[in-house]
Amino acid sequence: MNGPYKPGTPCWIDLMVPDQQAALDFYCDLLGWQGEVGPAETGGYSVCTLKGKPVAGIMKASNPDGTVPDPLPPTVWTTYLATDNIDGTAKSVTDAGGTVMMGPMDVMDLGRMAVIADPTGAVVGLWQSGTFDGAGIVNEHGALIWNELSTPDLPAASAFYSSVLPVTTHRSEMPGAEGYIEFQVDGRAVGGMMDLTQLPPGVPPHWQAYFHVDNVDEVQAAAVRAGGSVLAPAFDMAAGRMAVLADPQGGAFSVITSTMQDQPA
Repeated sequence: MNGPYKPGTPCWIDLMVPDQQAALDFYCDLLGWQGEVGPAETGGYSVCTLKGKPVAGIMKASNPDGTVPDPLPPTVWTTYLATDNIDGTAKSVTDAGGTVMMGPMDVMDLGRMAVIADPTGAVVGLWQSGTFDGAGIVNEHGALIWNELSTPDLPAASAFYSSVLPVTTHRSEMPGAEGYIEFQVDGRAVGGMMDLTQLPPGVPPHWQAYFHVDNVDEVQAAAVRAGGSVLAPAFDMAAGRMAVLADPQGGAFSVITSTMQDQPA
C-alpha cells in the first residue's frame, strides 16, 4: 500500500468492545496480529499490526470521560471509506438522505473521521488521511480482503453511495454471483453489496469485514476453541471458501480463502 486510498475505497476497520484486552487476545491469536492497549492520549486505541504494518483497530467501548456507556453499544466492526474532503462528503451525506452520527473530527495529525448511517440504516465510517492512510497490508492471511454492505434496498444504497463518493455500482460478472453488486472505483471492484433478505431474519443492515485466511476450516475451529461462535459454517461460493464468525463479545466478521486471481481489496 503506497499513499492514500482512492476516495470511495474501504481503507480501515476497527472494533469497539467492552473488553479490549480480551478482543486483542482473540484476534491476535486467531489472525496472527500484534497489538496492545494504546496510550492514554488516544483513549487506549490499539492499532493492531501484521508483519509490522497496520491492519485494524480495537478500542474499548467508553464515554469521552472514560466511564462505561449504559447501555453498551453493540460490538461491531466498522468499515471506513476513504475521502479526500470529509467535510464535503459529510454535507453530501445529509443532502442524500443519510445521517451524520459523529464528526467530522480531527484525530490528532493522523486524519479526520466521521461516522454516518446510509438511508437504509447501515453504519459506516469516513476517513480523510493525514499522516495515517489506513490498512498497510491487505489480501494476505490475517488481513482485510473485502468489505460488504448488506441492505434491504439495493437501488437506494447504490444511489446514496454513488452520490456521496466517487464510486459506481455494477452487477457482478463473476460466475455464480448473479444478483451481487460491486462497488467500483476507477473501474476496479473495491467492495460489494448484497440483499439483506439473503440473511437470517432480524439481521440489521450492516457493513461486514472479510479477512483472508489460508484455511477457512482451521480458522473456524480455532475461533470456536477460543470462545467465538459460527454464524455461517464454512462453505464454498463463487469467490472461494468462506465462513461467518463472531468473536466471544459478539463482533461478527467473515473469513475467506479467495480463489480470485485479482484480489479486490
